Amino acid sequence: MTVQGRVLSLAVQAALSGATGRSCGYGVAPATADKPSGNTIPYTVLYPQGGTASGPPFGDSQADGRMVYQVSSIGTTAEQAEWMADKVRVALFGKSVKGDFATAIVAAGHTVIGREIDKEDGPVVSNGVYSYISRVVLHVTTPDS
Repeated sequence: MTVQGRVLSLAVQAALSGATGRSCGYGVAPATADKPSGNTIPYTVLYPQGGTASGPPFGDSQADGRMVYQVSSIGTTAEQAEWMADKVRVALFGKSVKGDFATAIVAAGHTVIGREIDKEDGPVVSNGVYSYISRVVLHVTTPDS
């Protein structure tokens, strides 16, 4: 199967919310009812940035992809936004004692085989709200079932 962006995005969103203990919106600020913390600052917003396909020839049942995401960590102060960005970094790149990633990104039909930081922009302020931007790359494959 081909890499399905939405499926992977929802898995990343769930991993961020679970591992940081704060809500993560999908393209917008979290809603009041979103778990675990609603729209109370600090929170994160996940913005899928697209990706590229690679791997087997067209029509093959397996595919690989390089998917790019922007994670905006939102806070009321520069320190709080940076603290949230630190939590995101630990959530996505922290390792367990076995050496694998501590936070699994579980997406049906997909396996995340690599993770990397593409770029980070430190805290900036707009209208009294601080954001810290992190661009993350996930390398995924869709193994035959």
